[in-house]
Amino acid sequence: MNALKLGLLLIFFGLVTIFLGTFLSAHQTDFAGLIMIGPIPIVFGTSPLITIASMVIGLLLMIAFFISGRKYV
Repeated sequence: MNALKLGLLLIFFGLVTIFLGTFLSAHQTDFAGLIMIGPIPIVFGTSPLITIASMVIGLLLMIAFFISGRKYV
């Protein structure tokens, strides 16, 4: 039960940090998104550097999916 409370607390602090960072930043920021549909990553972003970083993360997640050997039907 303690791990559950710790996890929820970390999620809460992460959301608060993102919320505050959004409103306190006054300059243009870059963003990227990674959507996993099964083992297939879909990547989009506003700058080439952050988009490539998201591609690498998507590739690592795809490799981990295939290494785990789980079959989802």
